[in-house]
Amino acid sequence: MVDTVSPETRSRMMSKIRSKNTKPEMAVRRVLWRAGLRYRVHDRTLPGTPDISNKRKRLAVFVDGCFWHGCPACRSIPQTNADFWRSEIDGNRRRRDKVKKALAANGFAVIEVWEHEANDPEAVLAKMDAGIGGLAT
Repeated sequence: MVDTVSPETRSRMMSKIRSKNTKPEMAVRRVLWRAGLRYRVHDRTLPGTPDISNKRKRLAVFVDGCFWHGCPACRSIPQTNADFWRSEIDGNRRRRDKVKKALAANGFAVIEVWEHEANDPEAVLAKMDAGIGGLAT
């Protein structure tokens, strides 16, 4: 299958994809703030720069895009340039596994929230409770 847009157009389209303060990330942050969890955003002192972190509770949260991180529920590889995208997504997953191990070695609970879960407050809170055993305090 051939790409339907020019390389310049594709490059411009890809440059518009944000990596910080995305809609799913903002939704998760709102849920956690309402639940009483205070946090830091994109703390570069922690391995992998988690989207949300709380050092006192030893918590690191990553809000992952389903496409970019290969969500098991909605994973799909584009037909155009499939080998490239497969290796790109697999590389993202390998890097995340390395970061999770580094954080776990430092005593952090690592919680991954998928893009499709971000707008379901109950699912987000359930993951947090399972990861750190309660949000309050």
